[in-house]
Amino acid sequence: MDPEFEKAVQRNPHLGEYVRKFMQENDADEPVFMVSLSKDIDSENVNLILPVGDPVFIHLYGTAELGEVRYYGVEPELNDLEKKKYDAILNIVLEKSASEPVPNSEAELKDMISKLLNEAVNVGEGGAIDDGNDDAGKFAFLQKLMPVQKKVPLTQMEYNKLVYHIERNIIGSGPIEPIIRDPYLEDISSIGVDNVFIVHKIFDMIKTDLTFGDEKGLDDWLRSMTERIGRPVSDSRPIADGALPDGSRINVIYSLDVSKRGSSFTMRKFSDVPVSIIQLINWGALDCNMAAYMWMCLENGMSIFFSGETASGKTTMLNACLAFVNPRAKIFSAEDTAEVQPPQPVWQQLITREDGPPESRVDTFALLKAALRSRPNYIIVGEIRGAEGNVAFQGMQTGHPVLATFHASAVTKMIQRLTADPINVPVTFIDNLNIAMILSAVYRKGKFLRRALAVEEIEGYYEEIGGVATRAVFQWDPESDSHNFRGLNNSYILEDKIASTLGYEDKRQIYQDLFLRSKILSEMQSRGIDDYYEVLEIIVNFYKYGVDGLPFTI
Repeated sequence: MDPEFEKAVQRNPHLGEYVRKFMQENDADEPVFMVSLSKDIDSENVNLILPVGDPVFIHLYGTAELGEVRYYGVEPELNDLEKKKYDAILNIVLEKSASEPVPNSEAELKDMISKLLNEAVNVGEGGAIDDGNDDAGKFAFLQKLMPVQKKVPLTQMEYNKLVYHIERNIIGSGPIEPIIRDPYLEDISSIGVDNVFIVHKIFDMIKTDLTFGDEKGLDDWLRSMTERIGRPVSDSRPIADGALPDGSRINVIYSLDVSKRGSSFTMRKFSDVPVSIIQLINWGALDCNMAAYMWMCLENGMSIFFSGETASGKTTMLNACLAFVNPRAKIFSAEDTAEVQPPQPVWQQLITREDGPPESRVDTFALLKAALRSRPNYIIVGEIRGAEGNVAFQGMQTGHPVLATFHASAVTKMIQRLTADPINVPVTFIDNLNIAMILSAVYRKGKFLRRALAVEEIEGYYEEIGGVATRAVFQWDPESDSHNFRGLNNSYILEDKIASTLGYEDKRQIYQDLFLRSKILSEMQSRGIDDYYEVLEIIVNFYKYGVDGLPFTI
């Protein structure tokens, strides 16, 4: 056994028990212990244990015979007696909590639970309970003992298990805690009690073994989660949407009246650290030239929409590209749910308020109007859906660059949606938007991939053609899975917008600036520099000192 694996088993006896039982029942080899995963793992031959923070582990198992990867959450399990002790301790903790000050943070809540838990148990005495031959008999003895002691006797192992389960269910994510801890999770979808699926960054869609037990367990969990976002669900209000304290976005459809196959939810997890542009290049979402083009455009105040269908990677691409915005820029963001993560220190984050009386509600439209009065260098709109789109275009007209995500699978469809109800941007105003990046989740050679399909420049409305003229400067080739730079010496934005503003005598010299940035990105890629903050530091130093600020020679 790998030394690290052996240490993990020593710290977590339930892991060793799980592995032994799995190997025996499935006639399988011992899993490989891996602290990180790579994208080249063979899904037809995978058997590994991934630690996600003691005492939780993920087991991924797949063979050619199975034809799929199976996903198992490994955490301490409670036997019947431990479940009874858990209920007794939880009742004591909840009863005592009524007289405690209301905690102001998760850390304070955790400290309060730890204090009350320690007041409710005697550790080291649980092993002395041998009255009765079964768990029911032992718990009957416990019930007689507890009124005298007013504490639940526990062994050290029981204490460790119960601490985890109480914190998991009160502070953490309950039954889906193993999934939430998985750094390779993209989103979770659940329909009913047992159908819990995830989208994995390496293995795509996988069904997990996690369950909520029964309908009551699922309903209780959904009510708890929606109370955390301040939008509790009920039979009279069965739909809720919002952000959890860790930034994950959750959408809940509650009640069998509305969701016939059982209450359901979808949760999108967002990393604390955004994906870097170099990681996206490594994954093939775009290439160095396309990234350098975005760098040039964001450096010079162009307005850009990141457009595509659901789960096409719009917000991930937007966050990665925000590293290209001048570090001295003043940023305002307006969103329904906090998703964008600009690295600029001067960032005002505005969030809508949908609850309460009508006069107290604040929508994206109102946030954008407030942002425009604050003279930002960039305005970021999490997603344009309605009348706020008109305000965004007014902001562009007054010289405020706007970045936004948008639901449309092509630039023509994007323009159709912008000029129709409920957004209603006049078609003659469309050229205030400079660039549209079109993204999609594509199925290629048996795998789902996220790709930037095109980058299109918007020239403007021409009566003679009866519409808006656009120019594709980058196009994805599905055959070779590569991006073609069609805008070389033919870019309207680079030559007529940026080069003109910078005062180039020969506008085509602008391409030398683009290729310089492309070389910088390529050098980072070849040197394995893909951490978001390392990439950001190099870009910031280039802004300050030019090529002299780079940690390598170009």
